[in-house]
Amino acid sequence: MRVFEFLRGKKGAMGIGTLIIFIAMVLVAAVAAAVLINTSGFLQQKAMATGKESTEQVASGLSALRVIGIHDGSQINYLAIYISPNAGSAPIDLNQTKILITDGKEKAVLKYGGSDKYYNLSAGGEVTNLSLAAWNLSAGQFGIIVLQDADHSCQPSTPVIDKGDIVALTINASAVGLDLAPRTTVTGSVIPEFGAPAVIEFTTPASYLDTQKIIQLQ
Repeated sequence: MRVFEFLRGKKGAMGIGTLIIFIAMVLVAAVAAAVLINTSGFLQQKAMATGKESTEQVASGLSALRVIGIHDGSQINYLAIYISPNAGSAPIDLNQTKILITDGKEKAVLKYGGSDKYYNLSAGGEVTNLSLAAWNLSAGQFGIIVLQDADHSCQPSTPVIDKGDIVALTINASAVGLDLAPRTTVTGSVIPEFGAPAVIEFTTPASYLDTQKIIQLQ
């Protein structure tokens, strides 16, 4: 009974002080909610961007279809690496692509030589025609010969390859310091801006025949 009498004698806090405390609590809750919403939105966008980049990195890349060489009877002077994007790959900019290649003694890092090192076979000719501009290379350069490009995405100044495209990347082995004598093991890769690289690995023949100037190496 005394408890009830004690409670009946109490009154709720009223007045401006209580109102200020109530408003402060509401404001703190609102600020906390806004921070949580902004943080969750930022994290969601970051996760989506990371997922997209990871998918591109895994699904994209290049595949080496074959490698051919042109020799002078004693060593291989020119190489052509046929590449194509992997299935499901995003478009790949060859301006941002590098070729790493070594003969075990010398190592070369090559980049696209520019629009004057480009040729499209739709204009006629053969990949192995050394008079094409794509073979006129200096140290540190590779050229591009377009074999298949239905949507015309691979242009001299913007050499982008996508689904179904096939191009040959040309290398002047002598100009970059490679000694491709018989029985030489060559390794390397064609590394795109993102995605899996195309692997190069072959051993040159035991001898070079004068009747067969063009040989398939890989």
